Amino acid sequence: MNKIVSSIIISFSILLTEGIGTSIYSQTNKLDLSVPYATPSATNFSQVMGWPDEKKPIAPTGFTVSKFADGFHNPRWIYVAPNGDIFVSEAGTRRPKEIPIDEYGKAKSESQNFGSANRIILFRDINKNSKYEGRYTYKTDLDQPFGMLIVNNYFYIANTSGVVRYPYKPNDTILNGNGQQIVDLPADGYNNHWTRNIIANPQNTKIYITVGSASNNGEHGMHNEVRRAAILEVNLDGSEEQIYASGLRNPVPLDWEPVTGNLWTAVNERDGLGDDLVPDYATHVKRGGFYGWPYAYFGANEDPRMKGQRPDLVEKTIVPDIALGAHTASLGLMFYRGNQFPARYHNGMFIGQHGSWNRSILSGYKVLFVPFENGKPSSAPEDFLTGFVIDPRKGEVHGRPVCVAELPDGSLLVSDDAAKVIWRVSVK
Repeated sequence: MNKIVSSIIISFSILLTEGIGTSIYSQTNKLDLSVPYATPSATNFSQVMGWPDEKKPIAPTGFTVSKFADGFHNPRWIYVAPNGDIFVSEAGTRRPKEIPIDEYGKAKSESQNFGSANRIILFRDINKNSKYEGRYTYKTDLDQPFGMLIVNNYFYIANTSGVVRYPYKPNDTILNGNGQQIVDLPADGYNNHWTRNIIANPQNTKIYITVGSASNNGEHGMHNEVRRAAILEVNLDGSEEQIYASGLRNPVPLDWEPVTGNLWTAVNERDGLGDDLVPDYATHVKRGGFYGWPYAYFGANEDPRMKGQRPDLVEKTIVPDIALGAHTASLGLMFYRGNQFPARYHNGMFIGQHGSWNRSILSGYKVLFVPFENGKPSSAPEDFLTGFVIDPRKGEVHGRPVCVAELPDGSLLVSDDAAKVIWRVSVK
């Protein structure tokens, strides 16, 4: 039978619809995956038009959206420190001349602001009024910085080539010194999966590091994928490295689910199999778990480009928890722990979707919310912050959301790297 449609039992499923990737529940609790190559592999880059003064993202009734700050160069990731300071890493894909021409299109999907500022910006609430009047250039001359972390009087920065830590003083507005690189990370490949994120465990004894693959589906050889497409675990000084989980093509965000304490990530899945394959996903991460890349996806669904190469790994591929739509570039994930939002949002998950380039009609380009009960998703993902897409068929967008972060007052920040702005979402 040539037509193979795999129905997978998962915690719930998503039915992709035309347009910008609206997600709804299937009533069968099965995810019907598209057939590989059901549609041609599209190249459809969005055109970022920016935000006119009279426009801003759209939140549900009862919320208000305001501009937190602008004037950035690729504001990718946001880290809120224990003392309430806000750190923003400014980084992007390397300039086109540094990227092989055959990979240029893939890199272009990352941002239309080529070049990496390689710095971190600090915002400080000087007057303790939640307005964050202080803005400082905290650290420069980094190497595509992304994730940040403060543990035990050290400030950790996840550069694309390694994790560096510096002595940290809470009142400083500049991070001095060269730091100590505690983990070297593979930084070759076409620089599409350059992001490295970090999070500590609740006991502050381990650090977890995301490292994306060096290729789309292993086409450059698996010898180039050592310590990649994985989440690594190390001690605070970088020692005793272990692969915590693997087969994760490009895991970017990390957060701990508040009830169960499980580690969650969102993964950017592979391209080239058609408009609706393979769905990006969010999932809790099992120690030692294998999630399929590049041999399989969503359980034992073999990638036809890797047919017969590793049947053992195909068989052991874990089915992720939540499908998020193909090519949506789901880069942000966080659990809401605050009290400002209504009760239904408490302990729920927010997902930032940067948006597609490998789909004939745009998908993603929004922030989703997933309700949780007792530590598990309780209903379908729903749109939370939209309005980024101007016309999905023309490929015109105002911006591209990335990170979602929670402030001490319970409001949210959403970085929009393509439009060089950070938005704030609050209850009216």
